[in-house]
Amino acid sequence: MLVLEKLTRDMKDALRAGEKLRLGVIRLLRAQLKNAAIQRGRDLTEDEVLSVLSSAVKMRKEAIEKFREGNRQDLVEKEQAELDIVRSYLPDPLSEKDVSHLIDKTVREVGATGLSDLGAVMKQIMPQVRGRVEGGLVNKLVREKLQNL
Repeated sequence: MLVLEKLTRDMKDALRAGEKLRLGVIRLLRAQLKNAAIQRGRDLTEDEVLSVLSSAVKMRKEAIEKFREGNRQDLVEKEQAELDIVRSYLPDPLSEKDVSHLIDKTVREVGATGLSDLGAVMKQIMPQVRGRVEGGLVNKLVREKLQNL
């Protein structure tokens, strides 16, 4: 089932069940997806949907960090609950070991010989891992791998 369809179904379920937090998060995600589709002038692909959801995860993680710095545990808990809801629509995350195997495979496919091939490797690997692991971690691991070639 497509993520957008699942969001629509879950929104109806949350409305019936009176789950205000879940309903609010789902409505916000649907609005973000609709805005992204309007910006592109077409329906989103599943990869683009995952990209929007990944951005929502990243925003909430940053908010949690800021609220922790400000000693606002109540807001940390609220953001964490929202983060858990958003993550439920993303595919299962990849382990660092799985990402490392994918990087090795991609480096061989691209024929990368050093750090100068970072862009080519990232371009090839990101569609495979989008929504399943943070881009920053992938970038770090690819850099380490390419530096050791």
